[in-house]
Amino acid sequence: MLGLSAQWIQWRNALLSNPKFQRFAADFPLTRGIAHRRTDALFDLVAGFVYSQVLHACIALDVFKTLQRGPLDVAALAAASNVPAPAMARLLSAAAAFDLVEPVGERFALGPQGAALLGNAGLADMIRHHDRLYADLLDPVALLRRGRGEHLSNYWPYATSGEPSATGESDVSDYSALMAATQPSVAADVLDAYSLRRHRVVMDVGGGEGGFLAAVGQRWPHIALRLFDLPAVVARARSNVPQATFDEGDFLWDPLPPGADLITLVRILHDHDDDGVAKILASAHKALAPGGKLLIAEPMSAAPRKDRVADAYFGLYLLAMGRGQARTPRLLKTWLGRAGFRGVRMLRVRTPSLLQVLVAER
Repeated sequence: MLGLSAQWIQWRNALLSNPKFQRFAADFPLTRGIAHRRTDALFDLVAGFVYSQVLHACIALDVFKTLQRGPLDVAALAAASNVPAPAMARLLSAAAAFDLVEPVGERFALGPQGAALLGNAGLADMIRHHDRLYADLLDPVALLRRGRGEHLSNYWPYATSGEPSATGESDVSDYSALMAATQPSVAADVLDAYSLRRHRVVMDVGGGEGGFLAAVGQRWPHIALRLFDLPAVVARARSNVPQATFDEGDFLWDPLPPGADLITLVRILHDHDDDGVAKILASAHKALAPGGKLLIAEPMSAAPRKDRVADAYFGLYLLAMGRGQARTPRLLKTWLGRAGFRGVRMLRVRTPSLLQVLVAER
């Protein structure tokens, strides 16, 4: 027998799917606004891929960078992008609908959303590499049945490799460069949320090309910096953070070296399945001395509340990548407790929809 909540949902859905009610709701003054908003939201789902491709085309053609110097007419933008003028006019009209650009007389200027995007160089790189994600999503049913993408998984070879530590520098160059490009804004948010002033040695596990550690060193020069990552990744990091100490290994199988009083996991755990998360947390606990801290910074799910970023975007992105998922802070706190950590607390961050920060004590 259905409970009251299920009965309500069933009755509501029968009503909302009734064409006569839909017409009534769209005409009746008290429900007209709600009906129109729901219609717009439903169409946004239908047209979402087209919307994303408008943004992708603007990035690929450097429309925003070109307009950064000032407004231009369609002909000038078409010539700069090597695109026929009528096609460029269509793209600009579409981009203006999302405030990426805006018309100024007969010309187009950078819009507020386009200007905001230019303020985050790493975001443009992220959008460029989405062509692999889009390719996997061309057949979402096949992706779901396969449980792994055929295009994006090749971009993150460590996610599908049986021996990540054996990957070469050419294998990791693309994703290492992407993570490095997107790291400055992430590092700023993390370091504004948590002061490292009292720490002496910070080890960034899975630290990539050293972007996070470089930000730590700039803000707190007294801190000794250590980076742990795959050998091929460490080779790319050495010149970026020359003052750091480097340890090579696979954190899923190799023990983390002791000595740090703060271990950081920045955008690491959500890339791994449950068994990998348990291994990483256990290894971090073993490497820290009593009183040492562990900092986790990554996208986290807001479940049971609706969460488009974690559950829709990262849900399918990580499926296409080949492993991992965005988890709730509550679940991560449970696993931290199982690993032996205590005093877990969540910090206030600037962009919680994209990044959350947890700090725990050994």
